[in-house]
Formats: sequence, C-alpha cells, structure tokens
Amino acid sequence: MGSSSTYSVVLNLSFLVFIFFLGSSFASFSSSSSSSSLHPLVFNSKVQHLNYTAISEFRVVNRRFLAECPHLSPYLQISINSTTSGLGDEEFLSVNVSGVLNPSKDDWVAMISPSHSDVSSCPLNEILYAQTGDLSKLPLLCHYPVKAAYMSNDPDYLSCKKKECKKYRNGQCLVSTCGGALSFHVINIRTDIEFVLFSGGFEAPCILKRSSPVRFATPNKPLYGHLSSIDSTGTSIRLTWVSGDQKPQQVQYGAGKKQTSQVTTFSQDDMQSSALPSPAKDFGWHDPGFIHTAVMTGLKPLSSFSYRYGSDSVGWSNEIQFRTPPAGGSDELKFLAFGDMGKAPRDGSTEHYIQPGSLSVIQAMADEINSGHVDSIFHIGDISYATGFLVEWDFFLHQISPVASRVSYMTAIGNHERDYIDTGSVYITPDSGGESGVPYETYFPMPTPAKDKPWYSIEQASVHITVISTEHDWSQNSEQYQWMRRDMASVDRSKTPWLIFMGHRPMYTSAEGLLSVDPKFVFEVEPLLLQSKSQCKGLPVKDKNGIDTYDHSNYSAPVHAVIGMAGFTLDKFPTGVNNPWSLSRISQFGYLRGYATKKEMKLEFVNADTRKVEDRFRITKASASK
Repeated sequence: MGSSSTYSVVLNLSFLVFIFFLGSSFASFSSSSSSSSLHPLVFNSKVQHLNYTAISEFRVVNRRFLAECPHLSPYLQISINSTTSGLGDEEFLSVNVSGVLNPSKDDWVAMISPSHSDVSSCPLNEILYAQTGDLSKLPLLCHYPVKAAYMSNDPDYLSCKKKECKKYRNGQCLVSTCGGALSFHVINIRTDIEFVLFSGGFEAPCILKRSSPVRFATPNKPLYGHLSSIDSTGTSIRLTWVSGDQKPQQVQYGAGKKQTSQVTTFSQDDMQSSALPSPAKDFGWHDPGFIHTAVMTGLKPLSSFSYRYGSDSVGWSNEIQFRTPPAGGSDELKFLAFGDMGKAPRDGSTEHYIQPGSLSVIQAMADEINSGHVDSIFHIGDISYATGFLVEWDFFLHQISPVASRVSYMTAIGNHERDYIDTGSVYITPDSGGESGVPYETYFPMPTPAKDKPWYSIEQASVHITVISTEHDWSQNSEQYQWMRRDMASVDRSKTPWLIFMGHRPMYTSAEGLLSVDPKFVFEVEPLLLQSKSQCKGLPVKDKNGIDTYDHSNYSAPVHAVIGMAGFTLDKFPTGVNNPWSLSRISQFGYLRGYATKKEMKLEFVNADTRKVEDRFRITKASASK
C-alpha cells in the first residue's frame, strides 16, 4: 500500500497469520500533494495530477509546459556508445553530451521508448488533457520518459573540465564548449530507445537535442523467466516469461523433457481510465510484448532440476537450476516472505516511483537461495509499483530474476496492482494507475479460481497457506468470504498443522496513518480467524535461548506479522505509543525467513543490509523449553 512499510509482530487472532501492511497509497498521495518541497507549478496544480498515486517533480514532467530553449548552441551533440548491431539484453550505456556553451544544473537527459514518442506536442490527445483542467498548454510528452538524470551527475560537467575548442582564429580559441557523460542501466524492453537532452529542469523543460534512435539486437529474445506453483504436489511448476515474439516457444527441462508455451498479452484497451486520463491508458503505456507460460510436469518434490526456455528462431535463455517446493503433508519447509518490494534503478537516474530498499533485499535473498536454504518465496502485494507506467514491469521482472527463476515465487494482489475507480475494487483510489490487475494477473498467474478472483490456497510441507485479496469484496455475503470460510475449515491439521493466512492490508498495526487499518475489513474477516475480536489472547515466554516462544498446544491465538519492509520507503514508528499487543517493531529493509516442521515453526526478521537476524520467535506444538 505505501507509507508505513515496516516489520512488526502483533499478538491477536487464532492461528498464525501474516497480513502484510504497506501503508496507504491514498495517504501517501495526500501527504505528497501537500509537500512544500515541490515546485509551485506542481504544488498549485493538484487537480491535473489526481490519477497519480504520488507526486514528485519528475512524475509530472509530462504535464509541464514545453518552452523554447533560448540561445541554442550550434555545436550541441548527444550520442550513445552502442554498437551497430544493437543493444544487448542488459547494458550500462554511456550517453555523451558535447558542444554545450553554458552548462547548467538544470540540464538533464531523458530516456524515451519507443523512440518515435513525440516530445514536442500531442495534438491528437488534446481533448484528453483538457479534462485535467490544464487548458493553457499541451503536455510536454506524448509518452512518459522511462528514466532521466541530471547532467550534473557527471562531476566534470558544471566545472567544464571536458572543454573543447570549436572555433579558432589565428591559432587562438574563440569559442569553447563543455560536455559530460551519463551512465544509464538499460535492459531489453523490446522497443527502440532514444535519449533527449533538456534544459530547464523538470519544472520548466525545453528541448536542446535528440539522439539517434537505437534498437535492441534481439527484441524477441525470451527473458525474465519466473516460477510459481500450480498445486500442492510439488511435482509440477509453472514458468512464465516475456518475449517480443507471439509464436509458441518451449521450456526444456530435466532429462530431455519439454513443454510448449501458451501465449497471451494485454493491450492499451485493457487498461482503465476515468474522466482524467490514467497513466496506463495514456502517457504511461508501453507494449508488454507477449507473455509465455508453460507447466513443467513429472518433477519430484524438493529436488533440483535445470531448464531453459525459448526457441531456435528467437534464441534460448541460459540454463537455470531450480528447486521444487516440498509436497503438502511432508515435514520441512524453508520459505521467505515479504510485501512492498517494487524496484530501484541501478544507475544514478530518476524513475517515476523508486523503492530504495528493493535492491538490497533481492541481493540478500539471492544469496540465501544460492546457499540452498530456500524452498519458496511469498510476495504479498505491491509487486512492481509500476502503477500505470508499464515499462517498469520489465525492470521489476529483471530485478527479481535471480530469485524468481530459482524457486517458486508466489504472490498476492495489492492496491497498487488492482485499485481503480469504477472497476470493482473495494477501495476506489487510483492506486493501480489504471492497470486494474490486468498486468499483474498476466505476469503472475497463480492457482486462482478465475480471472479477477485472485485468491487461492496451497500446501507446502506442514503448512497450509491461504492467500486472499484485500482489494476484492471480503464482506460476509461475498464469493471470496465464502471461499475463505470453506478453505480454512477444510484444513487437515494432521497433515498440515500450520495455517498461514496472507493478505496485503493489515488487520492490526500500531503504526499511524490514514486508512492504515480498515475497521470494516476487521469487522467482516476477523470472526473467521477469532470469535472474540480485538483481544490479546496470550503472551510468549522466553526459551532457554531467549527467543519468544508460543506453546501452541495451550495457546488460543495466532501471531500477526506485518512485513511490508522489502523495498518501499520506510516510516518510523510513533514514539510514546504503548500497545501491549505490539511486541516487536522494526523499521529496516529486509524480509521474513520461515522454517516449519510438524512440531514447530520458527520465524525471523532478516535485515537485508547487515544480513543479521533482528527479531525471531517460534511456535511449538508441545510445551516450550523454559
């Protein structure tokens, strides 16, 4: 959700519950729109930005007025150090600017894709932008920049250390110019790109120069493969990947096995909008290519296999080693869980929505997977934070590849994937930017009953996991509520003694913030978990190692863990608040590490930066050792 992404443990409920809290994007939107640090052009034009989930100067750059740059230098050049064969699947591309007469701190470079995007006017879209209330000028860009960076990121730019003489007379330099270079992390997004040099900053931009477009060498290349479970057997696992080619491809795995992919995609027509144009429907659209899925069958649970995907015509991925999850009803499960990840740039650029902790969390989890200590991952809502700027799904899929291509990566839907006005979501905010769950469900097919019914359950080893959608109707007469009731009532505790209930929004939190907890959600859903509502039912004791331990054989309530700490900007907990049911509160980037057997469950909060365990507790099926 957004603003209070932290880790905390709350004692309440009737079995082990993980409800992943990620703040409220609505609250985030409100506080951002009143920030005095914003330029007045942004601060004073709130109405035209209502379809953004947060506001910054760069995020509204395509609403700015496009001015004429005065005193253009005739020597200006912007070039890219790419080969004639095209860009690779991942590069740190050097963008070089030269011929600048007067370098300014307001000079910046934008990466545009596709390169034919109009950065001068949008005559065909005038009627759409008129609806924003901004009637004086057309927007800056027909299409939103993928990323941007100020030239001052090069420390030699403003000081003009890279000086060139452009005009001589009698051996004397009459005209000298300055230059600089920026590094952009570029991945294969299939459509060609170009770089545009602006001046005037993000608030009053004007175009100085455009580069020549550059294409990717293999725009149809199969990329960004990620795994997910389809059932509780551990013998089948789904692989999903992206390609620029719509023809079916294959996954080859094991000892000569192969499966052909099913192919789907989504279009701009599938995105939603309102009276104000949404990013997904309009200026944030980017072609997703084609999404391929294939199910690898005939596997053994808790075993390692290798696979590759693609075809002879478009190429093949590298061979990847992966591990199947344990079968439901077996004993041991090692898993990681978190919410609110998103993505962050690997260069010095600005993007429309950055989750600063995501890179360190991914690296820490990748190291755990490489050590062989992870069977599966659960990402519970706020997946990419693309929120209508569709190219950012590619960057997110690229970012999670080191983990999602190796073990089952299970997800739940959050507000930034689903919520939008008049689309059937419980909360009528613009948090998905018009995506309304379509990209999420296409990129991350889960074992759900149907499209736009993103709830499911799965069993791995001794754990039954119930995954709900907090963004769809959960009232007592709803389809989802009845499914939750049936699913949890059907659990065979002799087979899976542990039940984990996962959803994006919290049922309890000691953090402050508008809409941090929805009392209606608590009123409707909590009785399924605990007949006596909002009461602390028991406290842990310390075992001989000083670890909080819950003796589940005599324990009448579960533990509620709020774990939205995997990337989104963290808030601090309020001081002076004493809630006895809130036992541990940490505001650090990281993830939950879980270990379950039929006799006990151990849970730890891992700090991604230090790799240290900063909190832990366990629940036992027998009396705890004092």
